[in-house]
Formats: sequence, C-alpha cells, structure tokens
Amino acid sequence: MKHTFNIVGGLLLTAALATSCVDDTKLLFTVEKPASVANSEYLLEYDALKTYLTDPNLKLGAGVTAADYAQQGFMYRVINDNFNEVVAGNAMKYSSVVGDDGTMNFETVTSFVNAAKDAGMSVYGHTLVWHAQQNNKYLNGLLKEKAVEGDGGTEWVQLVNNNDCESDDVSSYFVTELGASVVAPRFTPAGEGADGVGRAILVTTGATHVNNWDTQFFVKLSEPLPSGTHFKFSMKVKATNPVTIESQAHGNPGGYLHWSMAGSPNITTEWAEYTYEGNIPAEAPNTQTIAFNLAMADNTTYYFDDISFEYEKQLAVAWWENIVVNSDCESDDRTSYTVAEAGGGQTGPRFSAPGTGADGVGRAIEVKSGASHVNTWDTQFFVTVNHEFEAGENFNFSIMMKADKDVALEAQAHKGPGGYLHWTIIGGPSVTTEWKEYKFSGAVPGEAAGMNTIAFNLAMSDNTTYYFDDVVWEIEHTGGVPQTPEEKADTLTWALNNWIEGMMFATDGYVTAWDVVNEPLSGADKDGDGKYDLQSVTNVSADDAKNNFYWQDYLGENYVRTAIKLARENSTAPLKLFVNDYNLESDWDDNGKLKSLIKWVEQWESDGVTKIDGIGTQMHVSYHLNPATQASKEQSITKMFELLAATGKLIKISELDMGLADADGSKILTPAVTEEQARGMSAFYTFIIKEYLRLIPANQRYGITQWATTDSPDTANDTNWRDGEPIGLWTIGYDSRKHTYAGFADGLAGN
Repeated sequence: MKHTFNIVGGLLLTAALATSCVDDTKLLFTVEKPASVANSEYLLEYDALKTYLTDPNLKLGAGVTAADYAQQGFMYRVINDNFNEVVAGNAMKYSSVVGDDGTMNFETVTSFVNAAKDAGMSVYGHTLVWHAQQNNKYLNGLLKEKAVEGDGGTEWVQLVNNNDCESDDVSSYFVTELGASVVAPRFTPAGEGADGVGRAILVTTGATHVNNWDTQFFVKLSEPLPSGTHFKFSMKVKATNPVTIESQAHGNPGGYLHWSMAGSPNITTEWAEYTYEGNIPAEAPNTQTIAFNLAMADNTTYYFDDISFEYEKQLAVAWWENIVVNSDCESDDRTSYTVAEAGGGQTGPRFSAPGTGADGVGRAIEVKSGASHVNTWDTQFFVTVNHEFEAGENFNFSIMMKADKDVALEAQAHKGPGGYLHWTIIGGPSVTTEWKEYKFSGAVPGEAAGMNTIAFNLAMSDNTTYYFDDVVWEIEHTGGVPQTPEEKADTLTWALNNWIEGMMFATDGYVTAWDVVNEPLSGADKDGDGKYDLQSVTNVSADDAKNNFYWQDYLGENYVRTAIKLARENSTAPLKLFVNDYNLESDWDDNGKLKSLIKWVEQWESDGVTKIDGIGTQMHVSYHLNPATQASKEQSITKMFELLAATGKLIKISELDMGLADADGSKILTPAVTEEQARGMSAFYTFIIKEYLRLIPANQRYGITQWATTDSPDTANDTNWRDGEPIGLWTIGYDSRKHTYAGFADGLAGN
C-alpha cells in the first residue's frame, strides 16, 4: 500500500490506494516511501501554530489579502486555525480606499473586519500614514495653485489667415466642388473683391446635385475650440443667384460634427456682409472648421471676401511675486545680497544694529564707499534673485534707502554680481539723508536679457555710508497663485484627518492597534544631526520621488505627531499606536537605522503630549548560506532586540518572512531549495522567535506577524511580494507545511 500525504492547516489527509488483481498472490516487491515524504512526516506531529503560544496575551498575526479572507473560504479557515490576529496586506492603505476625487470606499475594509469579528480574530491596522501607495493624483491636486481673485478681462483672437484674400495663403480655406475631394480654393482676378479692387474666393456648384453638401466652402480656424467658446463670425458674400445656404461645425474640413454652426446666410447677387455671434455647440467639441453647404442651388457661383472669425479669450489675472530672500533684512540670510566695498572682492553684506532699519525697529544693510574712487562701480551693492529675466519681461522693484549725504546713484543690469549686461535698469535713484522709498516698474530691455541682478554703483561719492532695507523685486505671473507652505500644511492636515476619521469610522472601534506611521526613515544622515533623516523627495530615487507622496515634506517632522493626535481623537476606543520600519536588524551599519528611529521617537515625544506606544520591526530577512554572513545577521538581530527592549515600548515583529541567499548573497528561488537549506531556514525562524521571547520582557511583547504565510508565486512580471522566493510556512495554496512551519512553532514553544 502506498501513502500520499497532504498536510493542510494542521490536518493530515491520507488516501489509501488499494491494489486490485485477479488472485490473492502476494506482490514480490515493496514500494519505498519517497524521501521527500519521509523527511516531512515529522511535520504531522505539529499542532496549529497558536497552540504553541506560552503567553496568552501575545498576538500571533498573519498577513492576508483582505478580499480573499473576507470570502471565508479555505484560506480563512487555515488562518483562523493557526493565528489569532490578521493584518491586511494592502486593503487598509490609502490608495486602496481613496479615489482620484477624494471619495473613500471602505467596503473591502468593513467586509474584512466583519469576517475577523465572526472568527473572534483581532485585526491589526496597517497603515494610517505612509509615503507609498498613496493617491498621488488626489493629494497633489489638493496642492495645486489657487485661483486668483478678480477678472483679468477678455480679448478677441482672430483665427483666420489671409482675411482679405489678397495673399496666396490658403491655410484657412478649402472647397469641395461637385462632390470632389477637399482642395484649396480659387481666387478671382483682382478687381472682383468686395472692395472692387482686390480679390475674392470663387466657388461654383454643378448643374445638378443630390445633397446640399455636394459643394462646400470651408473656413478652417488656426486652432480647435471647445464647446461653449463665444465667437464672432463675419464675411462679405454674393452669388449669381439669390440663395440661402447652411453652415455646419466640422473638425477638419469634411469631418462633420454638427448640423449647425454659424446660422443660415441669405445671399443675394450684390455684395453684403453677413455676421453671426454665438457659441461653439455642445455637440461639437474641438470645432476647427465652419463648413458652408453651397449645393442649395445648381449652376451658382459664390464669391467670399473679408472673412473673420474671432473668439473671446478669457485673460488670466496677473499677480506679482516678490523673489528677494530676506527682504526686510531681519534674518541673517544673505542669499539675495552681495557687496563690493572700496574696490575689494565680493562678500556678504553687513547688517546694521537693531533700530537702524527703515521702520526704526529692525535692521538694514550697511555699505560704505572708500576715501577715493576711480570708477563709480568701485563700491557696489548687488541684489540677486533666482530668476533670469527675458527681454520684455515685466518687473517691479522697490527699495528703502538713505545715506549720510545726498547722492544720485546708478543702477545696472547684471547676470550674477559683477556680470555686467547693461548700463541702466531701474533709472538713477536719488538717495537723501532720510529714509526714502524708490520704486520702478518696467520691462527688461533686450540688452539686459538674462539678468538676475541689479547692481547699484555707490562710489558716486567718497566716504559715504549707505543703508538699504525693504528690498522688493517682483515678477509678474498669470494664472493660479501657488499655495504657501502654511496653506499646503493646513490643506494636508485636513486631508489626513478626513482619511483617519473615515478609517476609524469604518472599523468602528474594533481595530485598536495600528501602524500609525510606516517607514518614516531614510538610510542616511545628510544633515549630520546624528540620526537618519526622514524620507523625502530630496533623498530618494527619481522613481520614488515620482511615485510616492511624502507627507513629511509638507508637514515636517510634526507629521508623526499630527497622525497620532488625529488617530486618538477619531477613535472610539483606546489605541496602541506603533511606528513601523524595515532594516532595523541591519548589520551593515551596526543597527544604525534602529538607533536613529529610537532617537526620533524620543524627539517626537519630547513635546510632552505625543505618545508612541510601540515600535514595529518588519524583519523581511533571508537565511544566508555564507556562515560568516549568517552569523553577522544573527548577531545584529540579537542587538536589535536588546535595543528595542531598552526603549520600554511595546515591540512587534510586524512583517516577518524569510528568503534564502547563496554564498554570494544572491536570492535562491523556491524550486532550487534543498532539504538541508530548508532546515537551515527553519532553524533561523526558531532563533528569531526565541530571541524575541528571551530579550523582550513579557510586558513589552505585542506579538509576531508572519507576513507571507505561503511561498510567493514566480511570475514573469515580478508582481508578487518577493516574487518566486520560499518565504512561506506553507507551500503555495496551503498544499503542505514546510520545515519553516516547524521552526516557527519551535520558536514559539521555546524549544
């Protein structure tokens, strides 16, 4: 008799395959049990994982696909048999719930939570705030420019070329005569135009017609127009027979859109002007052509001249932005200011003492000319902005000035301090011994194109001290006004509250433990403050910057405090809130990321209000076949738990799974894993869990979540988590337990 074993969720399914023969003769051979079965039989002796918990308060979690779990099928039963908590892999993340318009759909979340309730399983929330899997379209839309108050007015824009038909430009005109293809029109000889001197367009219908559009005259506009655009059309027209024609809306000539466009002109045998004013029909978006159906009468010649089509363009409201840094001279930022005194080199300026500024309270920039000068530019004061002006670009400039004597100054256009472009740019300011404002508005001359600096020549007078304050250099914008950093922070705080409030309402107080903030830290300390920086568009790859949304870039480090505050305010039940991150067990930097996270937690809590209950360590680890590497990994894991225990916080292994790496560190996929390697992975699981239980005091243990309960499928487009790797405790589909199942159970039991 041959045995086939299938181990599922703690159950052994055994099928007896009986032999059948014509008599009772005994078989003369035996069938050996396959080695793979023999090596795995010991797994039958293991019970469900949660039975090995020695601490009844410890949460043993499983990462699941929420929609699959909510169906309450086979996977649901396996998970419930072996674990006491579930974590949704993606369903409770921002982009899974929030649509492009900001509406939120919690249907999958509520189904998932209700399924867990039915089974008496707790749910761990993952995650409230993260930079990945956000709805970037919606969030970035919240940060778009504000509309400018006021009315910029309108202007009429002409879209017909060669209006008077006096040139040979036919880009706006086409015809179809006698049903032929679309071609350029003919012009009459000079003297036959509407003015009796110039030319006109000539179109002739045939002797018979079937359709009104067998002969057409098209006026093609230089750009398409959307529905609703207000326009005025006019033309001078006559024909050899009185006739009423039709007009249609087309895309390109012959591309019919709508039966009506510019009315139905009544044409006589004398030149007359036809005018029409209206809107592009709703049925004809992207209209670019007026088509006139001329086959309303046979054997008729039409003449067209002085053709005009104008549309009313709404002008954007102009607004002005000051681009001088530290305009009021009250900070020590000298970005916009440079001086060259007494012919010396360029340096940052001196600020005068408080009380000497233009307002009598603050400071000013102080510049002194030398005892004698050769050139008027031997002493200069430069104002530089981060914008290179184009020729013709408008700007405003104003400055408060005084000196210890009356002086008339020169002001030049430079490209960078000392990069002379033009001898004048804002006129010749006159300075007196009293504070006086000097203003200038104008356009950049062609000789000053590329300028970003105004240079004041101060050596117009020897031994003169000048004072400058309230420096404003404005550039003109049209369109929306960018939100200020404060406005963006306020808007995103509202959005964050809206999201957290919705999630707390959807989970109805059942989910009381959360990754409130996920993966806040980068892997580098660029600002040199002794801890790794928060993740930001400034310290990630271009792809990450494009695909992610970094709340901390707008809310600063307070984004963690804000998220915690909003979570507690919106929950109907007391919460346990965790900060969760990866690579806390890193051996390459001596657990540097964890040490940084601990410092950040201390900093966030230093306000005396913020309370972070726990730290989650993800632990997406690999078992290394290089003994030295593996020993280093294990040493750092031990150190990690020691550091975590010292925080006094609740500690959670939040996303535990394990791959396999060869001696060079390259990953080994599931089909290539040997029996010996699988048992090595099993032992590593035992080590991790035993170290957690040994080093984390009982009152600090939240629990352990196995992130990947089954191995990952191997797909060509790498769409799975750790694609193709042997990361599960079960094989794909929960077909059978793996050696890692035993290692996990042994760790829980302390064996």
